[in-house]
Amino acid sequence: MFDDSERKKVLLIINPISGTLPKDGLAKRVRDYLAPHGMDVEAVETQGPGDGFRLASMAVEKRYYAVIAAGGDGTVNEIASALRATPVALGILPYGSGNGLARHIALSIDTMHSLKIIAKDHVEACDYGTANDIPFFCTFGVGFDAIVTGDYSKMPSRGLAAYARSVLKEYLTYSPTEYEISTGGTSIRVKAFILAVCNASQYGNNAFIAPSASIRDGLLDITIIHKGNKLTRALAGVEMFTGRIDKNILIQTLRVRNAMIRMVPGPAHIDGEPREMPDIIRVECHPGQLRLFTDPDKPRFKPFVTPLRSIQFDALYTAKELFRQFLMKFRR
Repeated sequence: MFDDSERKKVLLIINPISGTLPKDGLAKRVRDYLAPHGMDVEAVETQGPGDGFRLASMAVEKRYYAVIAAGGDGTVNEIASALRATPVALGILPYGSGNGLARHIALSIDTMHSLKIIAKDHVEACDYGTANDIPFFCTFGVGFDAIVTGDYSKMPSRGLAAYARSVLKEYLTYSPTEYEISTGGTSIRVKAFILAVCNASQYGNNAFIAPSASIRDGLLDITIIHKGNKLTRALAGVEMFTGRIDKNILIQTLRVRNAMIRMVPGPAHIDGEPREMPDIIRVECHPGQLRLFTDPDKPRFKPFVTPLRSIQFDALYTAKELFRQFLMKFRR
């Protein structure tokens, strides 16, 4: 057992409306699991935009050991934005629609698996990126994925099926856009379908847009999907889910500390949240500025194998979670 001097104060911030899975009893489950590991958990729910940042800032001021974000990438972005360049560690419980950063860390949306990672108390100094000084922790993108994100954000329902409908709707009419990318004294012009600046390896939902990206290498991976045609772009999309998109002939990858992107002003997304961006965007990596619970036992990424294993874990977890919630309601 841990005595009072050894125990660590942890704030659990729950976004009650994120994702599709219910969060009934989540606070108690987290408290009960982490208490034997020396962590005393206080839980609070967000009420609206900005609450995650405000509550996480409060935890920094009160010198909490860690903050756990229970929500999606938007919730994680708010909380992580308050924790960067502080000694407070971030843990993530994946309760969003995509869960890009959580999946990068854990390769799963299983809450218990994520809690086990936090309980290991293995904290590493990780990177984050900025786009015109706006922080992102997973991905920043312009092009087709930004258009889809904007459409998806207006849909009445969330989840993979709704996202797939947005993709199909926009895919039939979208035209690739011209960009100029300058870095390290060189400049290239491209006509691209997607331009994604990645700190982590995937958008979420096992869509690996930058399979080799690392959150601890001090670099951002810029993935360019060139214009191609509808068929070749569709094939590149399929390879995104196999973990082999970086081998596709339409793909060009730049690994940079910083870069300047010039484009026609328009839609973008930051960690899955829609934004409007100007004609000049400066992206920059900030190495080691976020303390993050990571998995020291995470297996090495393997194309095909890792995505398939993640899909299997997700299906099993979702079934178990829905059954658990059914039993809870049945017993009432």
